[in-house]
Parts: sequence; C-alpha cells; structure tokens
Amino acid sequence: MSKSTLAIIAAVSAATGAGVTAAMYSTRSEKKLQAVAAASSTSISATTPTTSLPAPIPAAIPLPAITTPPVDPAGLFQYGFPGPVADLATRNSLVSSFDRRLRNPSWVAEHITPASLLMSNGDRKHSYFAEDTSVPEKFRGKLKDYYRSGYDRGHQVPAADAKWSQEAMNDTFYLSNMCPQVGEGFNRDYWAHFEDFCRRLTQRYPSVRIVTGPLYLPKRGADGKWKVSYEVIGNPPNIAVPTHFYKVIFAEDGTSTGQVALGAFVLPNAVIPNDKPITDFEVPVEAVERASGLEFASKLPVGRRKRLCADTVCALVIKEYADRQKTFAKEQKAVQAPTRTSPRNGSANL
Repeated sequence: MSKSTLAIIAAVSAATGAGVTAAMYSTRSEKKLQAVAAASSTSISATTPTTSLPAPIPAAIPLPAITTPPVDPAGLFQYGFPGPVADLATRNSLVSSFDRRLRNPSWVAEHITPASLLMSNGDRKHSYFAEDTSVPEKFRGKLKDYYRSGYDRGHQVPAADAKWSQEAMNDTFYLSNMCPQVGEGFNRDYWAHFEDFCRRLTQRYPSVRIVTGPLYLPKRGADGKWKVSYEVIGNPPNIAVPTHFYKVIFAEDGTSTGQVALGAFVLPNAVIPNDKPITDFEVPVEAVERASGLEFASKLPVGRRKRLCADTVCALVIKEYADRQKTFAKEQKAVQAPTRTSPRNGSANL
C-alpha cells in the first residue's frame, strides 16, 4: 500500500473521528442540561410547600336588558283618573277652583276696578243661593248642609264686588263660592269690613286683584302636639268648616310692567273685635302658600313687588260700612221674600 493511499485513509479516519467526537460531546451536553433542569425542579419542589388554590368564582351571568317593563301601572287610567280634580270654574265675576274632599273652594279669584264698582246693574234681591251643578253631585256642597248649622254661607267673592251686572252678581251665589263662616262678629262684621277695605283700594289703585280661600291650620293641644281639627256640617257630614280664611291682594298700577303692591292676610274663622287692626293679620305671601299648598306670585319678579301696607294705609272703616248695612237691612225688611237672605246673613238657621 503506497504512502499516498495511507494518507487518504488517515485523513478520512481523522474526519470521521472528529465528527463522532463532536456528536458524543453534544449528546453528553444535552443529557447534562436535562439533569440540571431535573435537579432544579426537584429542589424547588422540595423547598416550596404545596398550597391549594381557591376555587375560581364564576363570573356573574349578565341578564338580558329589559326593553319592555313587565308591569303597566298607567293601565289603571283605562278605567278613569282618580284625581284630584280641581273643578275649575270660569264665570263672569270670578274664577274658582273647588276642593271635592272638603266641599269648599280652594281659591276664588276676582278683579275689581273703579269703573266696575261704579256700575249698579245688579241687585242682590234678585240673587239666590244655589248648588253648583258643574260639580258632580256626590262632591258638591248642598243647601241643606247649611240648614241649622249655625254658620253663614260666607261669600269668598262678595256680591257687592259684582254689581256691574245681574248675571255677574248671581255667579257669586253658587255654593262653590261659599264656605261656612261664623256669622255675628265675623262674616257680618269684621270680614265685611275687610271686604270693604279691598274695594276702597280702588281709590288709589286702578286695578285690584284678590284671591280668597279657606285654610285648615294646626293648633297645639294640651299635650303639646300640633293637630288639625275642624268641624264638618251637613247630615250626613259633608262640608268642612275652615279654621281660617286668607286674602292675597294684588294692587296694580294699571300697567303690565309696573309695580304691584302685594298684601296677604290670614284671619281666624271666629269673632273678631272691630277695633282689631287689620295689620295684625298681615302675613308674608309665602306663609299663605305654605299653608294652602298654592302659589300666587311665582311669575311676579321680586323687583316688581312692594308691600301693600307700606305703600298705602291698611285700616278698616267700621262706621261707614255699618251705616250702609243698617240702611240695607231696613230695605230688606220692607221686602217680604222669605226665600232670600239679608245682605250679610247667609245663615240657614231659620
């Protein structure tokens, strides 16, 4: 065998040996790495205590969005609307809102001017008290409710403010314009003088608007607790007897943007001495609103308001009015009409 042939075999053998050696070492390295990894895993497992993980909490299942409610409370209205219903009446001389539960007006509004009070086309001798048929029968005040009740059928808008036509005056005699009022000492006296005061305001103001109505105010009892208590007249009991009455007065200067003299008064439904100053019963308008649940001047800016009794003298004229009453009473005695009433005595005690 020649040297050259041996050299070739040696070279091939050397190359083959190098490849085997590399493969051997490569295999050893992989085994070593695997052994190290296994050792590390065993070490961690041996040193770390085994803990049980809490069971996973299932997520809340989203409910489908409700597009149509499953109930229909408004379906009640297919049978009728429960109320309350105001029974608003618009008549020639007044606008009124009636309280079906108490069988009295909640409020009655009127408008007087110097010109309206100068007219004398109406005569109360031709006017008669009447039930208001615009109010459902089961809710209206009845003439018989006042019979022997001890109370007058007290006008909220007085007949004397509606002399400008007979129809206007007749409108004031509906029982929806009446409340039970104490007669002597109030309806026929102090309250009548107060109504006269309102008319005399037209001597200073060209336009006077008045809202009148009843109140049912609480009174502190012997136990220190405040309670609302009122009598109910009629058989069966039907009409509530107010504890108080209010008047809210808007004395205007005759323009739509001018100043308005605003006054509010609350009087007890009781005998009041004629020498009692009317200013003793003056209250803020807000006090009447809180007591009645009504709003009277929500659209009247504060800048246009002024206090009535600071702008004019608030005082009653007793003698002048009493003289007129006496004259009228004499005229009434000459008229034999037992179904009619005297000028201030709306009582059904006869």
